Amino acid sequence: MKKYLITVNGVTYEVMAEEVRGNQPVIQQIIQQPAPVVQPAPAPAPTPTPAPVVKEAPKTAPTGGKQITSPMPGSIFKVNVKPGDSVKRGDVVIILEAMKMENEIFAADDAVVASVEVNEGATVNTGDVLVIFE
Repeated sequence: MKKYLITVNGVTYEVMAEEVRGNQPVIQQIIQQPAPVVQPAPAPAPTPTPAPVVKEAPKTAPTGGKQITSPMPGSIFKVNVKPGDSVKRGDVVIILEAMKMENEIFAADDAVVASVEVNEGATVNTGDVLVIFE
């Protein structure tokens, strides 16, 4: 004999069933019982507040130099320039992959690249310096 709990229209029934073979008579026994009462989970103990994390300051450009910073977190998919290259306004300098999309990072003005601060495959955060111009 096997015992099952079955809920129909919000009412729980305990049903006992026996496997029937051949021409044996079927005997049913149904016992109605109230649905089990679920106790609310105890409130979790308050967790201590972790100490503030001190972030490393992003690299900054030398005074007077212009720079391109990352507009979003992601990884560097491709670097299209190297130090000494001349770029024109609108040239694609870096391709940044974020959320499975390739985002082109453009030069804002005509300039000469002083240094490239990232390599392909590097992970960057919002505001990290990518390229510094003379």
